[in-house]
Amino acid sequence: MHMLKQNPDLKVYAFHSATPRGVTVINELRNSPKWFSGNNLIIYDLGLLPRHVFPSKNMWILKSDESAKQGRKIPAEVKQTLSTDELEWLEAGFHVELESFSPRKLLQVVSQGIAKTQAVANGYSSASDNSLDSGDSSDDGVMFIDVDDNNRNVDFFASDSFG
Repeated sequence: MHMLKQNPDLKVYAFHSATPRGVTVINELRNSPKWFSGNNLIIYDLGLLPRHVFPSKNMWILKSDESAKQGRKIPAEVKQTLSTDELEWLEAGFHVELESFSPRKLLQVVSQGIAKTQAVANGYSSASDNSLDSGDSSDDGVMFIDVDDNNRNVDFFASDSFG
């Protein structure tokens, strides 16, 4: 971690599930002394957020009391980045794990997300993609567009941090 904190060109990519822990990971990376607190590193949110789950009719959505308990403990600064619907969903215990998707699909999303952030850094992006440079992750993440009948093959692209 010491070496990583000293690297001025470091870019951090966070890939997380739509869980209370997942939605708080960016905040933790930015603010925890264990991670990158006090550094001006770019942290890209490549994660799944509840807003990306809502349009899907066939996603494998789980629900647990433990997740509901964690959902009620989301820090205020993270709650400000989520909609009322997202907070209610998480506090009710709903969640979607990245593990429910095939490794191939997950690798595809990560590689597209990294490629898009590199294109933005090199100036090959439209004005609407400039949010990547702001550090604002409120609209970053995975956007699902199709799920097959077996809920195993998901076609998706990402908004902002995903290509």
